[in-house]
Amino acid sequence: MTVKDCSEHDDNKQLVKRILIAIFGLLIVIAIVVFFVWAILHPAKPRFILQDVTIYAFNLTAPNFLTSNMQITLSSRNPNDRIGIYYQKLDIFASYRNQQITLPILLPRTYQGHQDITIWSPFLCGNAVPVAPFLEAGLSQDLNAGLVLLNIKVFGQLKWKVGTWISGRYQINANCPAYISFSDRTKDIQVGPAMKYQLVQTCSVDVSLD
Repeated sequence: MTVKDCSEHDDNKQLVKRILIAIFGLLIVIAIVVFFVWAILHPAKPRFILQDVTIYAFNLTAPNFLTSNMQITLSSRNPNDRIGIYYQKLDIFASYRNQQITLPILLPRTYQGHQDITIWSPFLCGNAVPVAPFLEAGLSQDLNAGLVLLNIKVFGQLKWKVGTWISGRYQINANCPAYISFSDRTKDIQVGPAMKYQLVQTCSVDVSLD
């Protein structure tokens, strides 16, 4: 190898090195810009409201089996002006005193634009679900008193969208209390064999890194 060849080889190595440094620097600049945009925009978590619950069946049978059949109307609003929300996966179910009493239902994937509102109306069912003995006693007391507190829970994953940039996955959990009165008929609407309760109940929402 001549001195000229060595010189050209060194020049090529220097050129490749400069290109790699330039690409790395560009990536750093892009990352910093995205970070500052993200910090300035700072997305607000979505707002969930439990609009109503329609009870078709809610029966406790011996020794400790609960059968429930209900349809709920749940709305979600994106309060952000410049950030969209991709709901990647959302499961919803009903619970009583932290025990799940219906099967989880998978809601359809949804994109929510700026200030958009999404409404879901899934059916939640649980057939002869065994409940813990101490819960059965509490539920019997609540039914005799005519007022039962259920919780409609949503859990899943979402992503934020700023322009063309989409964030990583975040975990979302929503908890919607539903006070169902079986004694005060002024608080429900007869819908065929079912009873519909207009609630318009705000849900607690928690969003965290997955």
